[in-house]
Amino acid sequence: MGRPAVADAVEGRRLAKGNAVAARMSRRLGREYDMGAALDGIRQTAKGRPGAKFTTLMHHIYAVDRLRAAYFALKRKAAAGVDGETWQSYGLDLEARLLDLSDRLARGAYRPQPVRRVYIDKTDGSKRPLGVPALEDKLVQLATVEVPNAIYEQDFVGFSYGFRPGKSAHNALDAVSVGIERRKVSWILDADISKFYDTIEHDWLIRFIEHRVADTRVVRLIKKWLHAGVLEDGRLTQSEVGTVQGGNISPLLPNSYLHYAFDLWVKQWRARYAEGDMIVVRYADDWVAGFQHLRDAERFQREVTERLAHFGLKLHESKTRLIEFGRFAREKCRRRGGGKPQTFDFLGLTHCCGKTRKGKFAVLRLTSAKRMRAKLLAVKEQLRRRMHQTLAEQGRYQRAVVTGHVRYFGVPRNGSRLWGFRGGIARLWYRTLRRRSQKHRLTWQRVTRLVALWLPLAHICHPYPNQRLIVTT
Repeated sequence: MGRPAVADAVEGRRLAKGNAVAARMSRRLGREYDMGAALDGIRQTAKGRPGAKFTTLMHHIYAVDRLRAAYFALKRKAAAGVDGETWQSYGLDLEARLLDLSDRLARGAYRPQPVRRVYIDKTDGSKRPLGVPALEDKLVQLATVEVPNAIYEQDFVGFSYGFRPGKSAHNALDAVSVGIERRKVSWILDADISKFYDTIEHDWLIRFIEHRVADTRVVRLIKKWLHAGVLEDGRLTQSEVGTVQGGNISPLLPNSYLHYAFDLWVKQWRARYAEGDMIVVRYADDWVAGFQHLRDAERFQREVTERLAHFGLKLHESKTRLIEFGRFAREKCRRRGGGKPQTFDFLGLTHCCGKTRKGKFAVLRLTSAKRMRAKLLAVKEQLRRRMHQTLAEQGRYQRAVVTGHVRYFGVPRNGSRLWGFRGGIARLWYRTLRRRSQKHRLTWQRVTRLVALWLPLAHICHPYPNQRLIVTT
């Protein structure tokens, strides 16, 4: 058996390194392909043989059934790549295209196209670069990612939550909250890897993949994506470092990179050197570590910086902080006359030292003020563009905004921030409607009725962290 991995870049016109004869060989299956049974077999082998290398994985990728399933799993309205191909246009002659794609993958003749570069706004005012692969490349990446996921899901450590099947950002948030409340945590190292996706070294990434994937055709496919390049303003750029965010394969390769560069090392460090309790939670390139003793935290910060530097990574100076936090932090700050303990942001929520109604220590999680301001500014701009739409069209847009916000940030003890966001949306709508006419002055009473009609009530929709963690672990 063999297993593939994939990256999220796309086209490179030069030939990938490897055996040219093997690249032209067709190894099609002559029997009916069972996708579910194939992945189950890979999972069982990966779990039962942790050191095994998979040598025959490519046929799982180019199976027409898997490619067809990947096509129908793509988003219908996703942005088009450099070729302008859409989901609808690709499906006009779907079966013939899938057979041709399967044949090219089997022969090694598949060539990905460059990724189209776009930028989205970040909460700190900067721009995050994203890559939009061509539709066919999205399809192949989605078909490919299932196979390495079947292997790596048996290898990934428990404190890794980013972009994994069955795990979410809220699972990571729950793990942080429960870990701080249940373990002896007095210090928090809140860290962020600077420009992580842009500094991944290709050589290290391929070496990490080859720990489990010995199918040279799969490795060659990954190299094609890494060397495909980025097309921006008509210019094609290629680099020996970095992977492009935005494709279906982009989460897997960085996760694999950090699994070997960070996760396994942290697991070993905790067992060997930590003198007190220690917790770690990682979501993609954002991670939080908690320590009982300050000397453990300081030593870990020094050594993890050296470890990451070995693989071309470094911690973001302004976003990496060691703070006092935990059940005794409030009392210690009061004795020193320093006010309240410091807080830290993780996955859009500000974590504070709080108390339950019975006076017990609890981690208070509030919507990040920076995140809320950025979202309200974005809504303000949208409402200006939609100023002369009908009330129903504006109401549907704002309902979607508030619903999405509540579904993510509706965690226990965050009710005040949820209502504050809903109120902010209502005030923005009121100002927008008043500007539609210089003659007619809209009253707040009428807007209140519109708000009650269109905006859902703010409510807590997530359970307490310990309740969900018990169910999922």
